[in-house]
Amino acid sequence: MVKPLRKTSNKNPPILSHEFVIQNHADIVSCVAMVFVIGLMVQATSPLASIFITLHHNVTGEVPGDIPLYLPGFKDTAAVFFYSLICIIIHAIIQEYVLDKVSKKLHLSKSKLAIFSTSGQLFAFYLVSTVWGIDVALKDHFIPDFARIWSEYPAPMSFIFKMYILVQLSYSLHELPELYFQRVKKEEWFNKAVQSLASLVLVAIPYVLNFNRLLVFLLVLHHVAEWAFHFAQLLQTVDKDEKFSKVARLTSTALQILARLGSIILAVLTCWYGLALHENQGLDIQAGNFNTATIRFSVMAGVILLQMYLIFNVISQEISRKRESLASVPMAKTKPQKKEKPKKSKKNEESDLPEVDQNTNKTLRKQKVK
Repeated sequence: MVKPLRKTSNKNPPILSHEFVIQNHADIVSCVAMVFVIGLMVQATSPLASIFITLHHNVTGEVPGDIPLYLPGFKDTAAVFFYSLICIIIHAIIQEYVLDKVSKKLHLSKSKLAIFSTSGQLFAFYLVSTVWGIDVALKDHFIPDFARIWSEYPAPMSFIFKMYILVQLSYSLHELPELYFQRVKKEEWFNKAVQSLASLVLVAIPYVLNFNRLLVFLLVLHHVAEWAFHFAQLLQTVDKDEKFSKVARLTSTALQILARLGSIILAVLTCWYGLALHENQGLDIQAGNFNTATIRFSVMAGVILLQMYLIFNVISQEISRKRESLASVPMAKTKPQKKEKPKKSKKNEESDLPEVDQNTNKTLRKQKVK
């Protein structure tokens, strides 16, 4: 859980202290990124800076006018590092200029503020990634011709295609320093770091193996499910009366299950059927061909296990949420109704007294009348 930002005091924190770095991390990272950009403009440092900024491993022919095409390679690690710096800067801009201003108007509690900040960041990323991924699939004509996913393996990538995957890797990498910048609790560091490293590895493996077209569809399906989930989380923090949050939560649950099942079907169709019919089967690392039965089945099994695990998490979360909602409903305890005692009249009260007391009361009344 992300801690809410502390109130800034009049005293500036000491330079290079933890508080100083956390408050000014966006400016510090932007200065580091500017070093690479300025180095690209200087002739002496341009070859070194271009490794971090531009894309490499171009396989386009020498014919003028050809669209540049790329393959994965070792130099992509430098580009992932540089674009992770850009992700940190964009993360800080969204947090400071959008989420913090909106949260101040909503007057959220600390727990809801943490959920609002985390889901707000992920909602923006998954929304942009979903639109970008669909745009890549349309421009490269993967839709409606789904057979292009496996028909031209190993197929090079266009500039936008490769940039899309590098940004996915960069975003997963930038989440590691964000644990420190966003003041995440130390007991949550391990789980958050494992999730970020897992997403980094799960995108990097099919990217290196040239299953990039399959990877794009899997990412789009995953991002649609996560986008709906974090939208429901945002709506739940804002919707106090829960008029729309229940509908959004049920919709996100249905989309998550459908997206996981669609990913399983697509992985089986590509690895079991499409690539198995391909003529070029065999391991050739230099040509980027990893179309062997062992690698195909390993990728397919990995996708199926991951999607089944995610489906299990969705179902278990829904069951636990229903149990909590049932436990939170107070049991209506029927209180025993108090029996009203019949009011006794004065005559009845006097009748209950002995005869001596009744005579004294009568004499006192007569004296009062006189």
